[in-house]
Amino acid sequence: MLSRSSSRGHAGWTLVITGLAVFMAALDNLVVITALPAIQSSLDTSLQDLEWTVNAYTLVFAVFLLAGAAAGDRFGRRRMFVVGLVLFTAASAACALSDTSQQLVVARAVQGFGAALVMPLTLTLLTVAVPPRRRGLALGIWGALSGLAVALGPLIGGAVVEKISWQWIFWVNVPIGVVVLVLSLWKLAESNRPESALDPVGTLLVCLGMFGVVLALVRTTDDGWTDGTVLGSLLGGLVLLGVFVGWELRTRHPMLPMRLFRNRSFSAINTAGLMMFAAMFGLVFLLTQFMQNIQGFSPLETGVRMLPWTAMPVVIAPLSGLLTSRVGNRLVVAAGLLFQTAGLGWLAAVVSVDTQYADMVPGLVLGGIGLGLFFAPAAEMAMGVVAPADQGIASGANNTFRQLGGVLGVAVLTSVFTARGGYGSPQQFVDGLEPAVWLGTAISAFGCLAILAAPRRSRQSPTTEAAPASATKQAARGGDPLETSHH
Repeated sequence: MLSRSSSRGHAGWTLVITGLAVFMAALDNLVVITALPAIQSSLDTSLQDLEWTVNAYTLVFAVFLLAGAAAGDRFGRRRMFVVGLVLFTAASAACALSDTSQQLVVARAVQGFGAALVMPLTLTLLTVAVPPRRRGLALGIWGALSGLAVALGPLIGGAVVEKISWQWIFWVNVPIGVVVLVLSLWKLAESNRPESALDPVGTLLVCLGMFGVVLALVRTTDDGWTDGTVLGSLLGGLVLLGVFVGWELRTRHPMLPMRLFRNRSFSAINTAGLMMFAAMFGLVFLLTQFMQNIQGFSPLETGVRMLPWTAMPVVIAPLSGLLTSRVGNRLVVAAGLLFQTAGLGWLAAVVSVDTQYADMVPGLVLGGIGLGLFFAPAAEMAMGVVAPADQGIASGANNTFRQLGGVLGVAVLTSVFTARGGYGSPQQFVDGLEPAVWLGTAISAFGCLAILAAPRRSRQSPTTEAAPASATKQAARGGDPLETSHH
């Protein structure tokens, strides 16, 4: 047994290690956004390749999140966490060394796979290491670091691109990754669930299905919606996703149990998360290019000007907690989506070739308030509407839907952008941007309606399985009911 002081030291080191790792992985979701014009110019990329620079990371990250958590359960959390760190760090160096857009896209995909191993295991490792009485504080710090990475992503990306070069947005991961790797091998304890099983068939089906759908959406930028390859890829992807659902209903060890979606609240919060991230990522992708290409701001100036949207959650998070205690998660999440919808509607109404940044600020602030109200209550709701034994799966599913929303948002809104406009002139850019922003507004509004469709009092679904009796007893003693640890 560990002494109380050594246990505290172990928990502290775990928080440092997982905090650094989650900051690094979350940062790469948005750090590349403000570098896109520089990458396009340096590597002479097409718009398709530019999309894949973002989507290769987020798509692979999204579809392997659940598989990464399951692999950690089965083969050891620390072991798979270290494997993910090695992949992420090596792929970051490969991104920086890329001479062509194709090399960059492949390296970004490997980077996303490494992040899919690292991100869910940071949460599990932290949960195992920290005693229940201090777990809330530790998870709050973990969540704050993740949110801070999202907020600072465009700003850090802009500063690095402007002061050094776009390659350094990837080089900066290498020393951080090495430090976290050394600390992990030195300080982290191993833990696992040896009885857990993997779902390789389900993982393959959802990966190929999502790839087919996203590939079709990205190819519309050059080939249009009526192209045979686009339609074939879209149809094939949808069929594979349908087969995935059928497989998950029948297999003994599904990666995403379909029974969870019988719970209306669980379905609603995941739909809302997908819509929120689709609107946010899709429009950050286009607006950062608008600020640089049309308004003439530098990458760093663009990152600073995006802060009213991306950094607002840091300010609003305490308010969201206060509101949640009074009116419940459902209404606060709905308010967040409503604020974002209002903000995007404002931007859609004011965007033009001659738009001044000051005209955009109210829309950016409203969108940022929406994000701040959404994040914590949405995560709490996703975990609170399922049985304790399903909370790990519920957390992974919620993160997966958010990341898939980001992928689909970039692909769909860019498809609308290229169908109605393009890069030929400032007016062409605005001609494509305006309908894309209006579509983002509609997507956000749909997410608001989805969460309002959830029951007013969210309860655990009767179809969710209760935790084993032995697990319940262990939880009562203050331990983690699902963990086997090796210190």
